[in-house]
Formats: sequence, structure tokens, C-alpha cells
Amino acid sequence: MSLPALMAKKYDGRDLRLGRVLARNAAYTRYHVTYASGSLTISGILNVPSTPGPHPALVLNHGYIDPAVYTNGRGLAREQDYLARRGYVVLHTDYRNHAQSSDDPRSELNLRLGYTEDVINAVLALQTSQYVDPDRIGMLGRSMGGGITYNTLVTKPGLVKAAVVFASVSTNTVENFNRWTRPESAVAATILRAYGEPAQNPAFWRNVSPATFFDRITEPVLIHHGESDSTCPIAWSRRALSELTAAGKKATLHTYPGEEHAFGPAWPTSMSRTVAFLKQQGL
Repeated sequence: MSLPALMAKKYDGRDLRLGRVLARNAAYTRYHVTYASGSLTISGILNVPSTPGPHPALVLNHGYIDPAVYTNGRGLAREQDYLARRGYVVLHTDYRNHAQSSDDPRSELNLRLGYTEDVINAVLALQTSQYVDPDRIGMLGRSMGGGITYNTLVTKPGLVKAAVVFASVSTNTVENFNRWTRPESAVAATILRAYGEPAQNPAFWRNVSPATFFDRITEPVLIHHGESDSTCPIAWSRRALSELTAAGKKATLHTYPGEEHAFGPAWPTSMSRTVAFLKQQGL
């Protein structure tokens, strides 16, 4: 149960199935979809532009939403629409235990590393779509989804052409555990019984932190973070930038004065920069 274990694993994301049409407009059609992630079935939504393909594509990784209230395609709604209108096929994954995805009772004990497996398999499934240019796939993640994006980049270098991260959680999993999981005493106790406190078992906690493996990343990374973010401190993204550049990686950080975690007035600017970055990378 570690990022090196995910690195050693074989992935065969497959069986991307377009289900019912959820919406249709002049720019794109929105489908309910499922695909395989190992032995699990993962649901999601797929926005397919109306213009002739094959198209560049993006896998979108949403932030934390309580699975008890989560519904298909929820999260990153603005981004889903914005990017599809600019010619991208958009696959927004629901992750295991969300919406119509299969259940994984060990997900919390496994520190949700299964979500990383699900988005790796999402890219591989997307490569088989008739609507997608398999050589032009990127990834975008927000908050928890930003951490999943970093995990994906270190687990499978070269899987995508570029990555965009908004207001990410920490690249040090201990900080995330202390901020959100430790206060949930029952869940925290189960995790600590299995793996030990970070001070007692530092090797385990290093091996579930993406920053430990930033030297493996091969893709350029664009980071956005609001300076008034009270959920994920901007210091985390500033440190991620330093960690990436220290590892010799191509990374850029845009900060936004006054912006909170979800982004408001600066969101259009952040998305314009995102599309310009993606196009610079051939997406």
C-alpha cells in the first residue's frame, strides 16, 4: 500500500461505455459513462465536442465531496463546460465509492490511493475512444484531485502530456492526514493501527507522499492557487513549485490575491491561462 506499489502495478483501463445522453447543446453532447478500473466499474461523465474529431482530451479529478451526497459528474462543473466548449473531450471520473461506481470498502484504510488507480485507468480507457486523439490527453485536478493528479504523474510518467492543478492538497500526505483525517478519530485510529504514527514509521508515510517521487515526473505542470485559500494553504503550492523545480521539472505557479479555495472573480483568468498552457503542450 504505497506509491511504489502503484508504480509496479499493471493497468488496463478499458471498456469505456457511453450510456444515456444527459444533455446536448450546440457545442457538445454530455454522456453518462462507465469504464473498468481493475475489477471495479467506475462511472463518470463524458463531454464530446460537436466539431469533427479526433479531439484532445482531459481527465478531470474533482476535490473532496462526501460520497454520501455525491452524484454523477458532480464537481468541476464550470471546468467541464468551459473545456468542452474549447474543443476538448472531457472525462470527469466519479472515483470508486462515488455515484454509480463500484464500492471499495478498503478505500479509506488505503488512504484513497485507489482514486489514483481510477484516474490512471480513466486515461487508458479514454485512449480507446473514437472521439479522442490518444496522443493528446492531459489531466486537471482540484484540491484532493490535485493530490491525485500529482500521484498519477509520479506513478505513471508519460501517461499524459501535461497536468494542471488547482488549489491542491499537500504533497506531503502527513499534512493532509493531520488536517482532515486525524480529527475523525475512528478512521484515524484504524489507519494508525495499520501503519503507525508518522514519527514511528516515517518510511511508510514518505512512500505515500508524491513529493518523495517528484524526480519521476516527465510532464510540465501548471499550478493555480488563491492567496486567501483557507482550505488548502497556498504555502503548500509554493512548496510544491520549489520541490518540482528542485527536481528539475518544468512547473509554473500562478497565485491570485484575494481568491479563496473555489475561485471567484479570477476563475476566467485561470481558465484562459489553463487553455493557453495546454495548447503550448500540444493539447
